[in-house]
Amino acid sequence: MRQDGLSRRHFVAASGAALGAVLFGRRMAAAAPDSGQAGLFRYSLNTSTIRGQKLGLEREIETAAEAGYNAVEPWVSTLQEYVKAGGKLADIRKRIEDRGLTVEGAISFASWIVDDAARRAQAVEQIKREMDLLAQIGGKRIAAPPVGANGNDAPVLDLMKVAERYRAILDVGDQTGVTPALELWGPSKNLHRLGECMFVVVETGHPKACLLGDVYHIYKGGSDFAGLKAISATALPVLHMNDYPADPPRERIADRDRVMPGDGIAPLPQILASLRVNGGPRVLSLELFSQAYWEKDALEVAKTGLAKMKAAVEKSLGVT
Repeated sequence: MRQDGLSRRHFVAASGAALGAVLFGRRMAAAAPDSGQAGLFRYSLNTSTIRGQKLGLEREIETAAEAGYNAVEPWVSTLQEYVKAGGKLADIRKRIEDRGLTVEGAISFASWIVDDAARRAQAVEQIKREMDLLAQIGGKRIAAPPVGANGNDAPVLDLMKVAERYRAILDVGDQTGVTPALELWGPSKNLHRLGECMFVVVETGHPKACLLGDVYHIYKGGSDFAGLKAISATALPVLHMNDYPADPPRERIADRDRVMPGDGIAPLPQILASLRVNGGPRVLSLELFSQAYWEKDALEVAKTGLAKMKAAVEKSLGVT
């Protein structure tokens, strides 16, 4: 046992995840060998990056398009606010399609993972309603983070039960056409490591089960980025892109401390090179939560972020 308290449950999870990741990787390697080209990546704007400017849904979409992104990741709450104000999602879908964008995901906070059955049932209904909204604008995925299994007082959950609960919302996704993507959260007591998350993905037994990664969260959770080499594009179709500074240290760093790709100490060229090992297209989605960026012009922030992501990809092409 490791001194940091790695339990037998965690060891089993990591071992199972390694096997599952290899299987995912083999499947993708046969379907789409690594081309080693920057074209394997598409670029998305997670609207958290410009959330502080309070632009509204329509202007967020326009900003992503004007900045040159391929896709957008809105927050479900922004969709709900738009509808509440009398907006029609059919109009938003047309606007997105006319701008040549896709909706690769959306940000949601349903407590699908918790032990409390009544609370979990409410969360499943919540995420179904949110999926229905997202489907109306052509959305592909919705984030499924471990909401309710976070914080110092959160219980450590049985990962097989977590897999069953994730499978339940995957089945809801089959009905709506929107896939919930299991999101790794670095500060969580549960699903804060790549091995834990991949164990859950594999044990669902669902063909669309997948992981939503994040540079900051992987660092915060303590996993080695080298583990990304074992995860195919099918299993990890979207990576939230950001960077982190050396200070504050890992144990105190928070969402607000994220910085633009390339402005911190994250080994982004190595991370992106690892993603290319198993080939297949992946989406890099800029996700920041900084007041410093929220005080700037939204279009300027979006353009800067896209340029910095592309620069990181270019640097990664020389990494083996």
